[in-house]
Amino acid sequence: MKCSKWGGTAVIKMRQHRRRLCANHFVEWFVSMTQRTIEKHGMFGHADRVLVAVSGGKDSLALWDVLLRLGYQVEGMYISLGIDEDLGYSDTSLAMCRRFVSAHHPEAVLHIVDVEKEYGQPIPTLARTKRRGRGKPCSVCGLVKRHVMNRLARDGGFAAIATGHNLDDEVAVLMQNTLHWQTGYLARQAPVLAEREGLARKVKPFVRIYEREAAAYTLIRGIDYIYDECPYAKGSTTNFYKDLLNQLELRSSGAKQQFYLQFLRARDSGSMSFAAEQGIELHPCRQCSQPTTAGDLCAFCRLWE
Repeated sequence: MKCSKWGGTAVIKMRQHRRRLCANHFVEWFVSMTQRTIEKHGMFGHADRVLVAVSGGKDSLALWDVLLRLGYQVEGMYISLGIDEDLGYSDTSLAMCRRFVSAHHPEAVLHIVDVEKEYGQPIPTLARTKRRGRGKPCSVCGLVKRHVMNRLARDGGFAAIATGHNLDDEVAVLMQNTLHWQTGYLARQAPVLAEREGLARKVKPFVRIYEREAAAYTLIRGIDYIYDECPYAKGSTTNFYKDLLNQLELRSSGAKQQFYLQFLRARDSGSMSFAAEQGIELHPCRQCSQPTTAGDLCAFCRLWE
């Protein structure tokens, strides 16, 4: 298999783009695609400080690497959730983040928030105590991560929080929300969620990147990452939809890309609109001062009561 650009040996075939690229040209394309996505959606500029949420997985570490190579002012943030029941998942994830810094960007800044040390309980224990989500920690985990990320971005003066959500992630969520006509979620699903009344701006520079492309990038760049997914993610609904979409992609190359991009075009052009949350006022939580729609205490602070 030859590279489409110069005839050398290709390392990846991207059917949806009708390209076969060698290692150098693929890395060049990958970085360029990320930069074009940032510019197209006005995510941030080189004068902005950006906080990158890193988990030790391929997507987040690839994103941090690309943004540093592009010269952006980015710092990493790792949230240690205490998911160590299965062979020390959180410890391994953190080790991968530290290894990435030492091996590839020794000058990079990595912020670490240990949930158990800072708040008193790891996520699995908190989920069992509160019995939220029938004891499965996913809903508690999401709530805690959103709170911690927003606090760090606000207190640190960051212009945006960047996450490594890729096209496969986005299109699986889009399919789930469309099948259930979750109009509120559909209204908010976008590459950029604007800053609002104390909620930090959130951006997803990898929305045009397939999961296998992110994996190929880390392999070529020699970036070690944790291969196992979170032990609590097994059998999740999102993974089920990913499997369905993978079958569709095999039959119709580029189907994922078209589904997602056509959704964005239809919504942005006004030909399709959803009822966004209107009239919902945010006010500061009396304990942590983060914005909430609830009473005096936000959902995060109520967890610890």
